[in-house]
Amino acid sequence: MKAGPARVLDALRRAGGRSLSGETLSNELGVSRAQVWKHVQTLRARGYTVAAEPGDGYRLAAVPDRLYPEELRHGLRTHWLAHEILYYDEVDSTNRIALEVAQAGAAHGTTVVAEAQTAGRGRLGRSFFSPPHANLYTSVVLRPDAATDTAPAWILASAVAVAEAIAETVGDDTAVEIKWPNDVLLGGLKTSGILMELGAEATRVAYLVLGIGVNLNVDRARFPEEFRHLATSLASHTGRPVDRIAFTQLLFEHLERDLDACADRGLAGVLPRFESRFRMPGRRAAVRALDGTESQGVVRGIADDGALLLVDEDGVEHRVVAGDVTVCKECA
Repeated sequence: MKAGPARVLDALRRAGGRSLSGETLSNELGVSRAQVWKHVQTLRARGYTVAAEPGDGYRLAAVPDRLYPEELRHGLRTHWLAHEILYYDEVDSTNRIALEVAQAGAAHGTTVVAEAQTAGRGRLGRSFFSPPHANLYTSVVLRPDAATDTAPAWILASAVAVAEAIAETVGDDTAVEIKWPNDVLLGGLKTSGILMELGAEATRVAYLVLGIGVNLNVDRARFPEEFRHLATSLASHTGRPVDRIAFTQLLFEHLERDLDACADRGLAGVLPRFESRFRMPGRRAAVRALDGTESQGVVRGIADDGALLLVDEDGVEHRVVAGDVTVCKECA
């Protein structure tokens, strides 16, 4: 948003629901009353409800259900994350934008937010259903001082942050779990996916791009038929709409805390909380590795470096560093 309308918006916020006359705004901002009126019209065009009564002035009555940077930054309690926000009404993929700006030197914490994606991406080349103005699609540029072999810890830390933000929002801690390495389930159904992409210099991380999609208000009936029975949204689970701005702010605050813990102590900084939501141990799982090979076994737990530990039918323990995991009662 341009400076003029943004300054009017800030003034109306500070009024705390009271009306401000055009003359008051004109004097405070150092512009004409006609210019104040033009700025108010700009705010209305962006979806803000600005009430105006003759002789009473202007009053901010409601803000739009849009993840505008000025809304996300208002009241946001982070030190470095999402202070720089790149907002789009629609993109092909927030991760693609974030990768571009990371390669161009974007700072640690630079955040991309979109209302819709036309080619949202999940792990292993899957698509991520991304309808407009219903959910959260965001990607964050990270520049940790870390070796490339420690990068998986950052995706597990992100899963913890997403899970805790969801649990706090729905008010049901026991319903939220993490499926290794990065799917967050609500009531046993997928409600979030995380995609991490990496740029490296030799054995050191140059940047990480962390993409997060969370199903907030989309109706389950709108999901593509092939995974409608596997996915849900927070609103579908609770039966009430989710304030997208409040959820996004909450997620960014959890994310900064957990990524800072990961930077300070590695995976050990978040592993106990990851394991508290990791309910796969003792369950049988099938794993498809990146090269297409498949194996089965019983999940034993998580290694100190974040690898999945799987025990086959001969009692041999295997480390799964990356792959597609399906938890099942009986794997064919």
